[in-house]
Amino acid sequence: MAFGPRIIMRDLNFTVARHEIFIVMGSSGCGKSTLLRHLVGLEEPVAGEILFRGEGFTRADSATRENIIRRFGVLYQSSALWSSMTLAENVGLPLAQFTDLSPAEIREIASLKLALVGLGGFEDYYPSEISGGMQKRAGVARAIALDPEILFFDEPTAGLDPTASRLLDDLILELRDSLGATIVVVTHELASIFAIGDNCIFLDRETRSIGARGHPKELLGQTDNPRVREFLTRGSTRAAADGGL
Repeated sequence: MAFGPRIIMRDLNFTVARHEIFIVMGSSGCGKSTLLRHLVGLEEPVAGEILFRGEGFTRADSATRENIIRRFGVLYQSSALWSSMTLAENVGLPLAQFTDLSPAEIREIASLKLALVGLGGFEDYYPSEISGGMQKRAGVARAIALDPEILFFDEPTAGLDPTASRLLDDLILELRDSLGATIVVVTHELASIFAIGDNCIFLDRETRSIGARGHPKELLGQTDNPRVREFLTRGSTRAAADGGL
């Protein structure tokens, strides 16, 4: 990944397994969100290829790329809800754009998706009328509107208090189990990493590559990379304990 002559990350080679929660972690500015933008097709790698189920995605023709992208759901860091739309309208937007469903059918599905994330009865609320944690949940509802195979979450718990963060982590686990979705989460929040991660990679800003990979809790005790150890042990052991260590 690069912007002009500036290399962000190189030699990235990893596989996300089906039905797992895969964590992309690392310190601020290492390129986590940039990697997510590459994975969902918003940026192009200067070298290498991204594969989806063994099928080339990066340099595929437009029809193939659109077919693959339709299988993605994305939650952006800011939730990115349209302030002029109700929650139901926000969730229904991808359904209106990519399906032939009637307005009544779209409304029904939007209500169902909102109920799945604990926002049943909030269909006619505007984003400004609900809390930050509820806005994140509404963003999740929109991300799952088209029943995607893989969900991408960019710093989902950023800016939330510990209680709201834990509730959102619980929701991510529920989505993986109930929908059978594969979930890629970009985060630097230790409590979330230890609570939900099945597998992870650590983006090392110093080497500009992957500094470690594996189960977060196993890395905590086994890594010989000092930057990984420092990242996973910052703030004492409290965050790790929150994840059940």
